[in-house]
Amino acid sequence: MKLFAAALLLSATTFAHAQGAPNQEAIDAAKKAADTWLALVDAGQYKASWEQAAEPLRKAVSVTQWEQGSRAARMPVGALQGRTLASSTYTTTLPGAPQGQYVVLEYTTRFADRANAVETVIPTLEADGKWRMAGYFLK
Repeated sequence: MKLFAAALLLSATTFAHAQGAPNQEAIDAAKKAADTWLALVDAGQYKASWEQAAEPLRKAVSVTQWEQGSRAARMPVGALQGRTLASSTYTTTLPGAPQGQYVVLEYTTRFADRANAVETVIPTLEADGKWRMAGYFLK
Protein backbone atom coordinates (compact mmCIF):
# COMPACT_ATOMS: atom_id res chain seq x y z
CA MET A 1 0.00 0.00 0.00
CA LYS A 2 1.46 3.33 -0.96
CA LEU A 3 0.82 6.26 1.31
CA PHE A 4 2.08 9.08 -0.77
CA ALA A 5 3.73 9.59 -4.10
CA ALA A 6 3.55 13.43 -4.22
CA ALA A 7 5.03 14.97 -7.28
CA LEU A 8 7.93 12.58 -7.14
CA LEU A 9 6.46 9.77 -9.25
CA LEU A 10 9.25 7.62 -8.01
CA SER A 11 10.18 4.01 -8.39
CA ALA A 12 11.78 3.17 -5.07
CA THR A 13 14.56 1.28 -6.81
CA THR A 14 15.62 3.85 -9.42
CA PHE A 15 17.99 6.56 -8.31
CA ALA A 16 20.27 8.47 -10.63
CA HIS A 17 23.62 9.89 -9.57
CA ALA A 18 23.67 7.94 -6.31
CA GLN A 19 26.68 8.77 -4.18
CA GLY A 20 28.21 7.26 -1.07
CA ALA A 21 30.66 8.27 1.63
CA PRO A 22 31.43 11.83 0.43
CA ASN A 23 27.81 12.67 1.25
CA GLN A 24 27.65 10.97 4.63
CA GLU A 25 27.08 14.26 6.47
CA ALA A 26 24.03 14.99 4.29
CA ILE A 27 22.75 11.45 4.79
CA ASP A 28 23.13 11.74 8.57
CA ALA A 29 21.32 15.10 8.70
CA ALA A 30 18.53 13.83 6.45
CA LYS A 31 18.10 10.69 8.56
CA LYS A 32 17.88 12.74 11.75
CA ALA A 33 15.14 14.89 10.18
CA ALA A 34 13.35 11.78 8.91
CA ASP A 35 13.41 10.15 12.35
CA THR A 36 11.80 13.23 13.90
CA TRP A 37 9.20 13.39 11.14
CA LEU A 38 8.43 9.66 11.30
CA ALA A 39 7.76 10.02 15.03
CA LEU A 40 4.90 12.39 14.14
CA VAL A 41 3.47 9.90 11.65
CA ASP A 42 3.88 7.04 14.13
CA ALA A 43 1.96 9.05 16.74
CA GLY A 44 -0.88 9.72 14.31
CA GLN A 45 -0.03 13.42 14.17
CA TYR A 46 -0.65 13.59 10.44
CA LYS A 47 -1.46 17.29 10.28
CA ALA A 48 1.81 18.13 12.03
CA SER A 49 3.70 15.80 9.66
CA TRP A 50 2.16 17.61 6.68
CA GLU A 51 3.04 21.00 8.18
CA GLN A 52 6.66 19.90 8.59
CA ALA A 53 6.93 18.31 5.13
CA ALA A 54 8.78 19.82 2.16
CA GLU A 55 7.04 22.49 0.12
CA PRO A 56 6.55 20.27 -2.98
CA LEU A 57 4.67 17.70 -0.89
CA ARG A 58 2.47 20.36 0.70
CA LYS A 59 1.71 21.86 -2.71
CA ALA A 60 0.87 18.48 -4.23
CA VAL A 61 -1.48 17.28 -1.48
CA SER A 62 -3.79 19.22 0.81
CA VAL A 63 -3.60 18.69 4.55
CA THR A 64 -7.00 16.94 4.41
CA GLN A 65 -5.84 14.59 1.66
CA TRP A 66 -2.65 13.87 3.59
CA GLU A 67 -4.52 13.12 6.82
CA GLN A 68 -7.01 10.83 5.06
CA GLY A 69 -4.32 9.02 3.09
CA SER A 70 -2.11 8.61 6.14
CA ARG A 71 -4.93 7.14 8.21
CA ALA A 72 -5.93 4.81 5.38
CA ALA A 73 -2.37 3.52 5.04
CA ARG A 74 -1.31 3.34 8.67
CA MET A 75 -4.44 2.14 10.50
CA PRO A 76 -4.50 -1.34 8.85
CA VAL A 77 -0.87 -2.06 9.81
CA GLY A 78 -1.27 -1.20 13.49
CA ALA A 79 1.22 0.30 15.88
CA LEU A 80 4.92 0.53 15.13
CA GLN A 81 6.89 -2.34 16.65
CA GLY A 82 10.33 -1.58 15.22
CA ARG A 83 12.12 0.14 12.38
CA THR A 84 15.61 -0.55 11.02
CA LEU A 85 17.39 1.48 8.38
CA ALA A 86 18.12 -0.87 5.47
CA SER A 87 19.68 1.60 3.03
CA SER A 88 20.41 5.28 2.48
CA THR A 89 21.25 6.86 -0.85
CA TYR A 90 22.21 10.45 -1.57
CA THR A 91 21.17 11.74 -4.99
CA THR A 92 20.67 15.01 -6.82
CA THR A 93 18.06 13.70 -9.24
CA LEU A 94 14.89 11.66 -8.92
CA PRO A 95 12.42 10.76 -11.66
CA GLY A 96 9.75 13.46 -11.93
CA ALA A 97 11.41 15.75 -9.39
CA PRO A 98 13.44 18.93 -9.88
CA GLN A 99 17.21 18.88 -9.48
CA GLY A 100 18.08 19.12 -5.80
CA GLN A 101 19.57 17.27 -2.86
CA TYR A 102 17.69 14.16 -1.79
CA VAL A 103 18.37 11.23 0.47
CA VAL A 104 16.37 8.08 -0.12
CA LEU A 105 15.99 6.16 3.13
CA GLU A 106 14.58 2.65 3.09
CA TYR A 107 13.51 1.06 6.35
CA THR A 108 12.55 -2.48 7.21
CA THR A 109 9.60 -1.95 9.53
CA ARG A 110 7.51 -4.15 11.82
CA PHE A 111 3.99 -3.10 12.68
CA ALA A 112 1.59 -4.89 15.03
CA ASP A 113 -0.48 -6.16 12.09
CA ARG A 114 2.24 -6.39 9.42
CA ALA A 115 5.54 -7.96 10.31
CA ASN A 116 7.38 -7.26 7.05
CA ALA A 117 6.80 -3.74 5.77
CA VAL A 118 9.11 -1.46 3.84
CA GLU A 119 8.99 2.29 4.35
CA THR A 120 10.72 4.65 1.96
CA VAL A 121 11.22 8.21 3.18
CA ILE A 122 12.70 10.90 0.95
CA PRO A 123 14.05 14.00 2.65
CA THR A 124 15.11 16.95 0.51
CA LEU A 125 17.30 19.89 1.46
CA GLU A 126 15.22 23.05 1.15
CA ALA A 127 16.42 26.59 0.48
CA ASP A 128 16.47 27.42 4.21
CA GLY A 129 19.04 24.66 4.79
CA LYS A 130 16.63 22.28 6.51
CA TRP A 131 15.90 18.70 5.49
CA ARG A 132 12.17 18.08 5.06
CA MET A 133 10.22 15.11 3.78
CA ALA A 134 9.33 15.17 0.09
CA GLY A 135 7.95 11.66 -0.11
CA TYR A 136 6.77 8.73 1.99
CA PHE A 137 5.86 5.26 0.77
CA LEU A 138 4.65 2.26 2.73
CA LYS A 139 4.72 -1.20 1.16
